[in-house]
Amino acid sequence: MDRKLIGVDLGGTTTKFAILTEDGDIQQKWSIETTILDEGAHIVPNIIDSINHHLDLYKMDRSQFVGIGMGTPGTVDLDKGTVIGAYNLNWKTLQPVKQQIEEGTGIKFTLDNDANVAALGERWKGAGENGSDVVFVTLGTGVGGGIIADGHLLHGAAGAAGEIGHVTVEPNGYMCTCGKKGCLEQYASATGVVHVARDMAEEFSGSSKLKQLLDNGEEISSKITFDLAKEGDILAQSVVDRVSYYLGLALANVGNTMNPSFIIIGGGVSAAGDFLLKQVVSYFKQFTFPTVRNTTILKLAVLGNDAGVIGAASLAQRFI
Repeated sequence: MDRKLIGVDLGGTTTKFAILTEDGDIQQKWSIETTILDEGAHIVPNIIDSINHHLDLYKMDRSQFVGIGMGTPGTVDLDKGTVIGAYNLNWKTLQPVKQQIEEGTGIKFTLDNDANVAALGERWKGAGENGSDVVFVTLGTGVGGGIIADGHLLHGAAGAAGEIGHVTVEPNGYMCTCGKKGCLEQYASATGVVHVARDMAEEFSGSSKLKQLLDNGEEISSKITFDLAKEGDILAQSVVDRVSYYLGLALANVGNTMNPSFIIIGGGVSAAGDFLLKQVVSYFKQFTFPTVRNTTILKLAVLGNDAGVIGAASLAQRFI
């Protein structure tokens, strides 16, 4: 009998699920709304109910499954299978996720941090070409990352390995929610791009649609900024150049330290595509030494929203 994997990608608004083959091909996928009321008390019961409901719906037997893997925000204890400090889920206290899901579904369960899990997905079935040295950086509302070295996902002493968003790119720069200044996240996330645009607009005196929008008090986004830059807006182009500089600098430092085969850029901001990638690559080459410059390749992620469930399912392969 073909054995299956289940991948769960737990997010602040949506929880995505997939049933995959052992080779990582998605056979079924669905999603539910993440209910964060009552300090997130409904999240795990809803996940259990949804898995059980779909297994019954597809007339699948529990014995067919190798295991369930899940990516979650917050600080994860891999051995105990617990999560704490996932504030966007209202999980302020320790959550015994593994124990509850194993009891509720009768299937073995394992979990990891969501950015690490997306890294595993892109490495296994996406732009990472299943290489043994791959770094993934995701540019969304924040900046996250995951590092795979010699085939192993790095966790570090306290689970904070791969936090590329907190690489300092501007000493004494913008204040970060982490408490220090000048983190990459404050410049290259979706909100960071807008912050850079606002500050640069104040000092800009030429003609620019981006400046007009900001001066009129209209809401802008990283997408609007990139779209205007593509259309030739001088201020928007300067903003993209500044963001690319910071991203190129941070990724060059990662490259110089780890020398991965690929550094993969994903997340919402990466939808700017080759327009962003080309400019980041140019700074990356400026800040890397020759060996890294010639062997580490920057690429765009290819899996989109499926990276999380595919990477999560790959965690369950440890039960094979």
